Amino acid sequence: MTVMQNAAQKASKRLLRDFAEVEQLQVSIKGPSDFVSQADLRAEATLREELARARPGYAFLMEESGASGGENWTWRWVVDPLDGTTNFLHGIPHWAISMALQRRLPDGAVEVAAGMIYSPAADEMFWAERGGGAFLNERRLRVSARRELSDALFATGIPFAAVTPRRRLAFARTLGQLMPATAGVRRFGSAALDLAWVAAGRYDGYWELGLKPWDCAAGLLIVREAGGTVTDPAGAEFAVSDGPDNDLVAGNAHLQPKLRELVQDGVAAAT
Repeated sequence: MTVMQNAAQKASKRLLRDFAEVEQLQVSIKGPSDFVSQADLRAEATLREELARARPGYAFLMEESGASGGENWTWRWVVDPLDGTTNFLHGIPHWAISMALQRRLPDGAVEVAAGMIYSPAADEMFWAERGGGAFLNERRLRVSARRELSDALFATGIPFAAVTPRRRLAFARTLGQLMPATAGVRRFGSAALDLAWVAAGRYDGYWELGLKPWDCAAGLLIVREAGGTVTDPAGAEFAVSDGPDNDLVAGNAHLQPKLRELVQDGVAAAT
C-alpha cells in the first residue's frame, strides 16, 4: 500500500498542475464522449515508472497502454491514471487515480489483494488491503446502515453515445423504477469515486453496466472491506473481468439486494 500511495502522490502533483491550466491542455479524441489528455498519458507514465521500480517483474493492465508483462503473471497492477477525464477537462474537481493489485492463486483464480483510489483535488485517499478493512486516509470506513429505499441515495453512470442501445434501455428501465422510490440518484462521473463513496457511506449503493477493469478493481475491494456487498445483476459474486463487460451492483447488505433486483429487471427488460 505504501508503494501505491507514494506513486499516486507523485502522479497527482502533475495532474493538479495540469488541472489548474485545464484550458491549455492538448486533447485528442479517443472515441465518442471519451477523451484522452496529455495529463492522462503523463500520469500513467509516472505511475508505471514508480510501480515498476518498486516491484520489478509485476505485470500491468493500464487504461491507456493496455496489458504488459508476462501472460503467466502472479502479481499485476490494474491502473486508471485519471478516472473522470471528462470532469477533469471541464474543470470539475471530481476525478481520481485508481490502482489495484491483483494476485493469481495456484488454482488460477484471480483476486484483488489491495486497492487505492486517490482524489487529489480533495486530498482523500481511499484504500484497502484484503482482510485488513477499508480506510479514508487514516479513518476506518463502514458502509451506510440505511435500510429503506425511500431514505437511500444511489449513484450510477449514465450511458453515453458509444454505449449499445441495449445497455441504454436497461439503464432507462432501472432508473425509471428507482427514481420515484428513493431519496435520489446521482451521476458524478467517476466510477472509482462512486465505489469509494459507497464504502464511506456517502452513497447507499451504486450500479453500472459495462465497466472496464480499471474502473472497478480497486473500488470492489474497498467496498467489500468496508462491509459492503458487490455482485453482478444476477446476484453472483462479482469478479473483475479483463473485458469491457463488468456489470456490478454495490451497496450495504440491506439495500444492495433491493437495488440488484431493480437492475436485473432493467437488464431483463432490455433483452
